[in-house]
Amino acid sequence: MYIKQLEFTNYRNLQDGCLHPSESINVICGSNAQGKTNLIECIWLFTGGRSFRGAKEKELIAFGKEFSRIKLAFFSEGRDQTLELLIEKGRRKAVLNGVPRSYLSEIVGKFGAVVFSPDHLTLVKSGPEERRAFIDGAICQIQPMYASLLSRYKKILNERNTLLKSIPYHPQLSETLPVWNESLAACGAKITRERAVYIQALSVSAVRFYDGISKGKEKLTVAYKMNCKADTGSDESEIYAKTLERLNSKQQEDISCGYTTSGVHRDDLIIRINDRDARNFGSQGQQRSAVLSLKLAEAAMIEQNKGEAPVVLLDDVLSELDTSRQQYLLTKLSGMQVFITCCEKTIPTDHCIMVEEGSISCQT
Repeated sequence: MYIKQLEFTNYRNLQDGCLHPSESINVICGSNAQGKTNLIECIWLFTGGRSFRGAKEKELIAFGKEFSRIKLAFFSEGRDQTLELLIEKGRRKAVLNGVPRSYLSEIVGKFGAVVFSPDHLTLVKSGPEERRAFIDGAICQIQPMYASLLSRYKKILNERNTLLKSIPYHPQLSETLPVWNESLAACGAKITRERAVYIQALSVSAVRFYDGISKGKEKLTVAYKMNCKADTGSDESEIYAKTLERLNSKQQEDISCGYTTSGVHRDDLIIRINDRDARNFGSQGQQRSAVLSLKLAEAAMIEQNKGEAPVVLLDDVLSELDTSRQQYLLTKLSGMQVFITCCEKTIPTDHCIMVEEGSISCQT
């Protein structure tokens, strides 16, 4: 998979233009605050995910403009394809291969990409929500229908929470809770099983990449922690039974709190370096290497499942790595289309994209 052409109109600070990248390594150069990350973000949006910087839709539109339009021509699944996104009035509309799509979820999995930026250190540093989002986003790229499963779970969870808030004022409503418990447990069990299988495969690659980055001096371990207390090797029926049991046992606590205190929305990804929690005991360099290893493993999983490598987006990554680790990373990315941002061109490439005050020009 690779990008053939990228067009952008009214996108953040980027001046309207068109980009024809190399199929291999593309180095995006420029001083800070010129628009390099905006370009990386623009590409990422075609995966169907939200901005990896947490930006709201209106922030993606150039100041003083009513809309933003970005268009991608790419080669995937053995043919040329196009994706167009219109960002307007707080939402995005998509057109895939000339056909308008009703929902953004319909383009998930069509264009595959993996992104890493300094902000992704929150994957280790922050709470479980960041790690769950990473798992779910990664699975969506290889199983687009998983997004619908997540949406269904969220809907059931919200409705159960609404019911929990109402029960203190209308006690008779508690009689309906068993039905919601069963629905939440059934949907949650499917999600838990999908996550467990994915993490089991992802961890194998992540451990291997971390071993290469650290030159065998440190050991990374990655494990999925289920809130339902089931074993990671449990099948869906076992997970369902454990989840339902836990929901039933915590029912009174949930009523008192006014929200659901257990379930798949409480799961976590445990990341350890040399058998110590990377969040509390890992150095900045170790945390960065751990996240980078997870991202490389994510790319490997996409290639393994879809039969083609994703586009790799690296925002301000190499500046924190020594020469040998830079070389290791670039070697592992061989054969993929890569976009790397940096302040100065220090990476061997035949295609350099210069960004200055939002203006983009290419050098070969």
